[in-house]
Amino acid sequence: MAADIQHIVFDIGKVLIHYDPNLPFSRIIPDESERQWFFDNVCTHEWNVEQDRGRDWAEAEALLIADHPERAEQIRAFRQYWREMVPHAYEDSVAIMLGLIEDGRDVTMLTNFAADTFREARGMFPFLDRPRGVTVSAEVGLIKPDIAIYETHAKSFGLDPSRSIFIDDSLANVEGAKAAGWYAVHFTGADKLRSDLAAHGVDV
Repeated sequence: MAADIQHIVFDIGKVLIHYDPNLPFSRIIPDESERQWFFDNVCTHEWNVEQDRGRDWAEAEALLIADHPERAEQIRAFRQYWREMVPHAYEDSVAIMLGLIEDGRDVTMLTNFAADTFREARGMFPFLDRPRGVTVSAEVGLIKPDIAIYETHAKSFGLDPSRSIFIDDSLANVEGAKAAGWYAVHFTGADKLRSDLAAHGVDV
């Protein structure tokens, strides 16, 4: 029996908009092995996540520059050229989201995002203003897959977790939503999303 889904919650990065730090950094650090070293040892995923948790960029940059002064220009480039990392939307998954909204479905968004870059993203991608609302990790000081951010989102928007479904490209974040009592699906593309939603009783 299909779940009685009343609330559909979208992640943003790699679900609705493309994100790839290599896009500007293939120009900034042309050598592929050196660029990979930079992402593994300097501007790491773990470092970037702390901006998603609310740390400001000046502090984040200063921490790295103290340890890697010779890389200062490249470290600052991460924020400076952020817009190049998000060059386009995934039109097919955006169309699914907008179609759900137009059908009267309750759609919100829950994202790991730095506060300032999310403001930029809203300017670049106006469809981000179409859902009923959004929880931005940096604005609440919580981050997926911590259960607390799902609980905060549900409370903020009046969601019943047992009637909510979450869509994310990260398996860890999908599991976090399930641990919070939500339904959740792993996003790998629009076609699979349509079938996953249909399996939960949500026609697209």
